Amino acid sequence: MEVEQIYTENDYRNFNYLIACSETGNALAIDPLDHKKCLAAADKLGWNIVKILNTHEHGDHIGGNAEMVKSTGAQILAHANAKSKIPNMDVGLQAGDIIKVGKTVELECLDTPGHTMSHVCVLSHTDIPALFSGDTLFNAGAGNCHNGGHPEELYETFVKQLDNLPDTTRLYPGHDYLLNNLEFTIDREPLNTKAKQLLSETKQQNPHDALITTLGLEKEVNTFFRLQSPSVINTLRESFPSLGENPSPKEVFLRLRELRNSW
Repeated sequence: MEVEQIYTENDYRNFNYLIACSETGNALAIDPLDHKKCLAAADKLGWNIVKILNTHEHGDHIGGNAEMVKSTGAQILAHANAKSKIPNMDVGLQAGDIIKVGKTVELECLDTPGHTMSHVCVLSHTDIPALFSGDTLFNAGAGNCHNGGHPEELYETFVKQLDNLPDTTRLYPGHDYLLNNLEFTIDREPLNTKAKQLLSETKQQNPHDALITTLGLEKEVNTFFRLQSPSVINTLRESFPSLGENPSPKEVFLRLRELRNSW
């Protein structure tokens, strides 16, 4: 499996992806908003885009579909419940479905509600797993729930699915929000030396050559995985004085998501 991460350079800082079979050159495009960059990358690499995956229905993830299909004839795949929201969708996906590309690429669909209620992430069946997480999980952060989502569902996705994936899993999110998210982590957990170190190391990074984190690293620097950290809870209590002595992980998550909305 070969992965090409494409930074769109737009105001939303979107990442688009191409995933190709090394034997056949057939490829899947994930959320190819910038169809010109995606098509140019595929042409340069000698890949043939045969499928398009939309992780969810928002315009900055489906906006390139029509031109991609026009140029490649590729099928559009997305969450089964997004059929009425994504024009000309061909295949509706459910949890456990396998997307195959060429001879070597197998991606397992995860039903991951929260950012929207029709969101999928896909997990590669490779020796070192790769998670293409759309707007559910970002580097050092979590998706918002403003446009068709729900924070309680996002919490369930984190604790029942993402938290159980191998620490070696490589993360490929839908946007480049790393620096802002690390600053939020440090604001919430001032003693998090790992987050401070990572911020220092990546402050000048070029998004065209972005750091690929692992879930193991995320659990060290992503506040939304650190729900039982005494430091996170104590700092949170400064903003929410009514927070009990032993708040549940769910309560911590929801309060963090609330703070991040306006931070």
